[in-house]
This record gives sequence, structure tokens and C-alpha cells, in this order.
Amino acid sequence: MQNQELLDRIVVVLVRARNPNNIGAVARAMHDFGFRHLRLVNDYTVPFETARSAVDAGAVLAAAVEFGSVAEAVADCTLVVGTTAVGERALQHPLHALPEAATQMREHLASGGDTPQVALLFGSEKTGLSNDELSHCNWLLTIPMQEHEEVRHPSMNLGQAVAVCLWELVRRPVTQPVAGAASPVDAAELERLTRLLTDVLEQTGYTRRHPANCDDAQIRRLVLRMGLTASDVPVWMGILRQILWHAARDKG
Repeated sequence: MQNQELLDRIVVVLVRARNPNNIGAVARAMHDFGFRHLRLVNDYTVPFETARSAVDAGAVLAAAVEFGSVAEAVADCTLVVGTTAVGERALQHPLHALPEAATQMREHLASGGDTPQVALLFGSEKTGLSNDELSHCNWLLTIPMQEHEEVRHPSMNLGQAVAVCLWELVRRPVTQPVAGAASPVDAAELERLTRLLTDVLEQTGYTRRHPANCDDAQIRRLVLRMGLTASDVPVWMGILRQILWHAARDKG
């Protein structure tokens, strides 16, 4: 059995999940594999407490936390992994098959810092995660599936997908964190850096001259690709604030 403290560092985030029974199936899978932290992102309240499929998973549903945005739901996480069936969408993130992805998540849990937190994001049953929602992810995972001629892009039911991902995570042990390794940075700090970089681009006129390069999701993905540690972020924040100060002084 996995160390419960390490399993508690993995949170399942459902984005725009609308069917209470699907949410119940997710809660049941979490309970069965030892995961306890469920987060929901929706623009309205879903009556998930009525889910009939959450057999024995009442504690998971009772502890579920609702958020108004993906940014809020993953703010304390140092690794954010999105799930996708791929299909015909143009991906702008590294993509890993589930077995490799699970290995990387376990390795992250064993990385530096006292409490590295992994968020595993699942999108709407109908549309999956939007490009903006995906922009909060460090990388993506997909569940390898058998192609069938009658199904153009096979995908799984939400509850099934969560169960398969969680099983892959627990079927090998999560090692204890390595002492002395560089501390990972959480998503809230990276979001603050993203906002500051956006301010610099606006103040220096870059946004006006190159609007196609300045979409919020693009800037967020750029920051994530830098692979910063917790000690890197204050340095970059200081650099950007200095640039912002000089830009404001020159305008004055």
C-alpha cells in the first residue's frame, strides 16, 4: 500500500464536469485507490452530493472543494498535468502516454521541497479541456486506446479515465522525497510571474506591435516551458519589475 501522505499530495481536478453520476464515479475510483482530494471547477454549482455512483465514497465527496477557475484550483500545485484524448486538436504541450506520465508524476513527488503537489486535470465529458485550461498545465497525458474504424477518436467515460490514471499511479510505489533537491515552484507563483511578464509586454509596447504573440495562454505556456524552480522565480520577478520601472520612468 502506498504511503498515504504521498498520495495526499495528488489532487484530482474536474473542470466543467456536469453529470453528478460521473463525479460520483470519480469519487468512488479515488476512494478505491486511496486518493482523498477532489477539486471541482465550474461556473455554477453541481449537485454532486446526489451522485448515486459514489458507493462508499461519501468522504471524498464531502471533502470536495469547488473553485471558480483552474488557476485557483491548482494554485498550490507544483506540477499540473492535463488529460486529453488528442483527436484532431493541435497540441502545444509535451504529450506522454499514461505509463510514462505516471512515472514522471511519481518522480516529481520524490523531488525537492517539503510538499510537492501534483494536480491531475480532467475536462468536460463532451469537450475535454479548453486551450485556455490546458495553458495551466506543465504537460499532458493520454491513455493509449485501441483504434476502431467505427470510432474516429476513441475516448473513455470520465469515471473510467480517472480510475485508469489512478491505478497506473499506485501500481508502483511512490518513493520518499529526495533531500536537498531544488524546490519546485507552485502554480500561484508562476501565475504571478505570468501576470508581471504580461504587464512588461504591455508597458514596453510589445503587445501592441506583436498582438499575435501575447495571448494570455501563450504567455502562460512560455513561462511554464522555462522550467523554473522556487528560487528562480524571485530573481525573474525582480528583473521584470526593474524593466517595468524603467519603462514607466521613460514614459514619464
